[in-house]
Amino acid sequence: MGSLLITNCRLYDSKETSGRSCVLVRDGKIVRVRSAGTRVKADEVLDAQGRILAPGLIDVHIQGAGGADVLDATPEALATISRTCARFGVTGFLATTVYCPGQNNRHLEVAAGHTGRDLGGAHLLGVHLEGPFISLEKKGMILPTCITEPSLIALGDIYALLGDNLRMMTIAPELPGGPDIIKALVDHGTIASFGHSKATYDEAIRGFDAGITHVTHLFNAMPSLHHRDPGPLTAIFERPNVTCQVITDGVHSHPSVVRLAYHAIGPKRFVTITDGMQAMGLPDGRYVYNGIKYESKDGAARYHNGTLIGTALGLNQMLARLVRFTGCGALTAIKTVTENTARILGLEQTKGSISVGKDADLIVLDDDFSIHATIVAGRIVYQSR
Repeated sequence: MGSLLITNCRLYDSKETSGRSCVLVRDGKIVRVRSAGTRVKADEVLDAQGRILAPGLIDVHIQGAGGADVLDATPEALATISRTCARFGVTGFLATTVYCPGQNNRHLEVAAGHTGRDLGGAHLLGVHLEGPFISLEKKGMILPTCITEPSLIALGDIYALLGDNLRMMTIAPELPGGPDIIKALVDHGTIASFGHSKATYDEAIRGFDAGITHVTHLFNAMPSLHHRDPGPLTAIFERPNVTCQVITDGVHSHPSVVRLAYHAIGPKRFVTITDGMQAMGLPDGRYVYNGIKYESKDGAARYHNGTLIGTALGLNQMLARLVRFTGCGALTAIKTVTENTARILGLEQTKGSISVGKDADLIVLDDDFSIHATIVAGRIVYQSR
């Protein structure tokens, strides 16, 4: 695979604001981290010109990008999503999609078959299924044909399609049979995530006791907080081991609510996501999704009746808004999609930070979070002009 030297960079977690470093990558791994000026030979040199070097971002919730969707069920669509993700600093992602009972679900077979393969950009790390065991009343944009009652038989069919590539499943724990599904997910090593749920406080607690450790897009597709009927949000805030996805665009949740979430759960439980869809990476304009026309404008995608259907912002842009809304600082923001996501996915030994022996999934970025270069497995897959 050869070697790559990234020189004249500022390490994202360095306390030396004026110090410069160089990082040597060989055969897809980080093999040396030194002060700039050290003489090192490499097949290729990338001069960061004083920019920040950070671990590659990991998006655990993205459905599409660049005009493509996981539901397109083609390798070409996954490659388009992969390359578009790389433009926004993402080096790994979970293909987020649905399972449709009684249908062929070809898109799941394609995603499973391309997990871990070179798609030209960000690596596909596995699949995140939203459903099918979710509340019809909190389905959001998920079609009713992709929702069914909890069933170990249906779960078995899902595992037959995805196997170990099912990394995360969003489930509504209040549904009859929900605890059995949650236990089966945990036994398989799949992350059980609370979401698209109408659960009460007590039902949410039972879900966490059964093995749920994560939350899908906090605040969205779940009951709101009420002082006499606390609902699931209070249960979520109370559980220190439960990590939470937050769409930080300021549209899915008001900036003040993003700030509330950050302070309520703390930076180690906070996971920034895009919940991105096909409009990500495309210019503002009118497009078609699921056969229905929509408009993408200023990073938000809406049907013509005003219904919000997703975001068109990249993950680095979400981080910039997180910093603006919360004042958390760049390092903390970056950790929400590097250290936090790697730990949640059980990849903390290989990804999520810059240290010798870890995967060379790296990004070079400016102080405003603009991406200069994205490196996946030691290879430059994106570089700005």
